[in-house]
Amino acid sequence: MGCLLPIIAIFMPRLALVLIYFFTNWFSLAFQTILWPLLGFLFMPYTTLIWMLAMIYNGHQMNGAWLIALVVAVLFDVGGQGGSARRRRRVV
Repeated sequence: MGCLLPIIAIFMPRLALVLIYFFTNWFSLAFQTILWPLLGFLFMPYTTLIWMLAMIYNGHQMNGAWLIALVVAVLFDVGGQGGSARRRRRVV
């Protein structure tokens, strides 16, 4: 059962964000307002998950492997949006 949330986070990051919001207090630990998690949920879910984990487990610091993970998450989020735009252009 402990591996279920990371598996959900990889394949369905928005569902993982909703589950984390309802069943933990991680959002209040990582973010001071609701604006950034809401924007992250809408536009960059992987980045929001990595940022939240880094803030909680690394003592509100972004360095080392967490910084590399954040860059990879941004690339995943931007790559997913760019790929869908390419498909839209090809179909039309």
